[in-house]
Amino acid sequence: MTPKLPFQGILFDLDGTLVDTAEDLTEALALALASRGVSIEDKRKLLRTLASHGSLAMVQAAVPQASAEEQEHLRQAMLREYDAVNGQKACLFEGIEALLDSALSRAMPLGIVTNKPARFTRPLLERMGLLKRFNAVISADTTRYRKPHPAPMLLGAQQLNCAPERILYLGDAERDIVAAQAVNMPSAIAMWGYLAAEDKPADWGADWQLNHPQAVMSLPLWQQ
Repeated sequence: MTPKLPFQGILFDLDGTLVDTAEDLTEALALALASRGVSIEDKRKLLRTLASHGSLAMVQAAVPQASAEEQEHLRQAMLREYDAVNGQKACLFEGIEALLDSALSRAMPLGIVTNKPARFTRPLLERMGLLKRFNAVISADTTRYRKPHPAPMLLGAQQLNCAPERILYLGDAERDIVAAQAVNMPSAIAMWGYLAAEDKPADWGADWQLNHPQAVMSLPLWQQ
């Protein structure tokens, strides 16, 4: 069903939508693998497209021949390295700052619903000076579930004090759209994010596919 009510708030996915974290994540993996004599220089482009899909997906792509047990050991090593490099090279995607400023000028509440664990989410936002700009920050472990389960989306809407159908959710993965649809929340695909060549965003059922963050401000439900 086509959304008809003007937006009263925005919820963002984090990695690949709000913040470009791919370099830090890839560097953490590179450091973890370097101690084992493995280089990922020829896989950095591929790994960037997986930055929204979690540490295990990145490890599996980097060392597909490793056993599941070894991949889990490498994932834990990557996360330890990420503790140190989290936020060092991360930056807002171009156009996000203008979107945040426009929302602020409208007194529109903002939030984040991410599958990134809180141990990484909050330090990242603090280091980037972003934490105070958001009314809600829902991480992977804030509820018992993570996207595509609807629970994090419902909690995000509750903390924004808005009905789900009055919130725009921006994300760059299919699970983002599935989670939004589960609570009747209008959704847009962040086409500037970490989409892989094999992704088929046209099949995800989002209300919009946006090529730039500032395209949000051209949507009729933003302008009303």
